[in-house]
Amino acid sequence: MGWLDAAGYQVRLGENGRVQCRNGKGKLLSSVPASLKDDPQVVQLRQLAEWLSRHEAECLAAVDGWMVRSLPVPAALIAEVWADTAWAAVLRDLVVTADDGSGPETGFLRDADPERGLGVVTLDGDTRRLRPEVVGIPHPVLLEDLEELREFGAELGVEQKVQQLFRQTFTRPADVAGKRSVDDYSGGKFEQLNHALARCRTLGYPVRGGDAVYSAFEDGRVLEARYWIGSDYPENESWTGGLTWALEDGTAVPLADVGPVAWSEGMRMASAIHAGRVVEEAEVAA
Repeated sequence: MGWLDAAGYQVRLGENGRVQCRNGKGKLLSSVPASLKDDPQVVQLRQLAEWLSRHEAECLAAVDGWMVRSLPVPAALIAEVWADTAWAAVLRDLVVTADDGSGPETGFLRDADPERGLGVVTLDGDTRRLRPEVVGIPHPVLLEDLEELREFGAELGVEQKVQQLFRQTFTRPADVAGKRSVDDYSGGKFEQLNHALARCRTLGYPVRGGDAVYSAFEDGRVLEARYWIGSDYPENESWTGGLTWALEDGTAVPLADVGPVAWSEGMRMASAIHAGRVVEEAEVAA
């Protein structure tokens, strides 16, 4: 953006989202002088920076939600929001699926325009213009050509803000009949329950009744992955327990009935929290 006059200086919002300042001779200063701290122009620029940061986070959360839930998104909506750089930055390079009547296509989203439609680079390396009604942003565990897409994405120099292509995925094993809990990540020790709670907060997982929780919408229902981290005094030691899935009303769901997205996201949550445990010397040596 352009420079604005502010009490003998000039200020603007830089590309890094921070307020920049230069003096009357045009020299860029390393920081904004203390005398400008309460200047109206500086205050407004900082407020704008905060709003832009929130807006970018909201765009990221919205698109991540579409992807995790594999929701069909109206193509017209994508074309309309593309003019907003924050939306475009989050949507660009995502793997999408679309069918405008000429057959289903899967590829990297590179452009969206209300008149010209969506610009998609397919696995064949072709750039196609599609005009579908809706667009799918699949969860990676649902992509049959995931490894090919990863390799081709690396060749294209794809940089996704939403973790899709290189999101850690887990596939449900075949031998889960009759089972209701995954114990792969049980027995992880935290010196204090507080440490486990802090890790959950950092990773963005809410905690209810001693369980870290992730809610996945799949097959028309909400399925909660629940990973036990403890419910004792916050200063006490804590050990992780099993990973289970349940409906919103608390009804336990057998592992065989857990869908691929809910399974993958539940395992991803448990794996990430478990990684913050206390690692004993014997465990390191092994």
